[in-house]
Amino acid sequence: MEDIKRKDLKEESYYQDGEYMLEPVPLDARRSTRSQFMVWIGFGYAVTGLIVGGNLAGYGGTDGMPFWPAFWAIVLGMGALYVMTSFLGVAAQKTGYNLALLSRFSYGSKGAIIPLAIMSILTLGWFASIAGMVGEVWSEWIGNPSGITVIDPAKFGMEGVDPISLEEFLACAIFGLIFTYTAVRGMSAIEKVATVFSPLILIVAVIAGIVFLHNCGGIGAFNSEADKLSGMGIGNGITIVVGSWIAGAIMGVDMFRFNKSVKAVWLCAAACFILTNPILNFVGYIGVVATGEFNYVFWMIASGVLLAILGVVVWTTALWTTDNSELYCNALYTGPALDAMGFRAKRKTIVIIVGILGTILGAAAFYQLFFADFINALGAIAPPLAAPILADFFVVGREKKYNADFLNRQPAVRWAGIISFIVGAVIGYVFQYVTTLPYGLPSGLFALIVSFVLYILIYKITPDAKKDKELVAENK
Repeated sequence: MEDIKRKDLKEESYYQDGEYMLEPVPLDARRSTRSQFMVWIGFGYAVTGLIVGGNLAGYGGTDGMPFWPAFWAIVLGMGALYVMTSFLGVAAQKTGYNLALLSRFSYGSKGAIIPLAIMSILTLGWFASIAGMVGEVWSEWIGNPSGITVIDPAKFGMEGVDPISLEEFLACAIFGLIFTYTAVRGMSAIEKVATVFSPLILIVAVIAGIVFLHNCGGIGAFNSEADKLSGMGIGNGITIVVGSWIAGAIMGVDMFRFNKSVKAVWLCAAACFILTNPILNFVGYIGVVATGEFNYVFWMIASGVLLAILGVVVWTTALWTTDNSELYCNALYTGPALDAMGFRAKRKTIVIIVGILGTILGAAAFYQLFFADFINALGAIAPPLAAPILADFFVVGREKKYNADFLNRQPAVRWAGIISFIVGAVIGYVFQYVTTLPYGLPSGLFALIVSFVLYILIYKITPDAKKDKELVAENK
């Protein structure tokens, strides 16, 4: 018995770096609501908000939609994300568990590898994409004085995509490594970056939207242009909005576990899904209708040196906070997934390796070549990942089975979680890429609801219910 205890202590010491990768966050390690609020403002500021708004306005070859349908697509999509993120956050705040630990109760100790592996891939793709976004803006500013092209997307059949210059390649590589360094430092470093730059981020975005409206000739002229758009249904618009942030919604678990109260969870989620991201959606929409371009930084670069410097600095620092969170959370998925397979890896080691890999992918034009397909697939397939966790914590388990003593006593596989997710993911794919839902309903959210209900229905006919009953009875 003493040997076992020494082994457990050794394991805990190996993984412990203050970020609680394989254990719940204790109450005395929780962070202030103000600092977490700033993290969520910075986390919510990603170029995807502008891109999505632009897509709703017809940017990138989409059909687009008039302003009021776009308005409701943003409100309903972000509202759904807010509710989903908040409920996941409540589960994380009450238990102190990250996604890896919560998933054990609905997917099993080995089955949790499924959501963790998927989230590892998604956050890697996001890190690479955001690094590419930063490189693109710096390239727009400094140009291509070297005259060297590193990658030409046209050679891969991607006509119309700008070549990747040496300057863009280097900017992406340099900032990818900077983002990796701060992610290695953990949550405290993320908070410091967010606290300094988050207020400025919001101010610049709002001013840009106002300028776009003015340049368009005012609200009346803007509405006239927006009314010319048609073709995209509101359901498809909602799926695009949800897809832009579903990975972030699920990632929220790993940050909400540091919150001191449930009220802080709802407040921090609002910072992202009610404040920051909807503003960016609307600014992106206004930008495309008014100027044909969603990225206001390009306008700032063309409007003089001072505005160019301000735009590039704000853009870089804003995406810094987002990319920090992507990489930070990636380690919290990859590490426990490897641990479940019998491999040990420290969080900092994972951050460094994944950060370097993501930087390489970003510099190699992942954003330019694959981002659009990446977003659409996310919106359809990823939402059901959260359904088993929500159904188990709030309906089936009702929190009583989430005792920390049960963390390492979960069955290898919980079939209710695995089956309900797979069915939901297939449904999401079919209704996004094969056929459409009646009344233009959003495929991703429909798939999440199906997975949620299915989990509840099949839970009691699987061994999961019996195992939980035994565990809870032992704790009485």
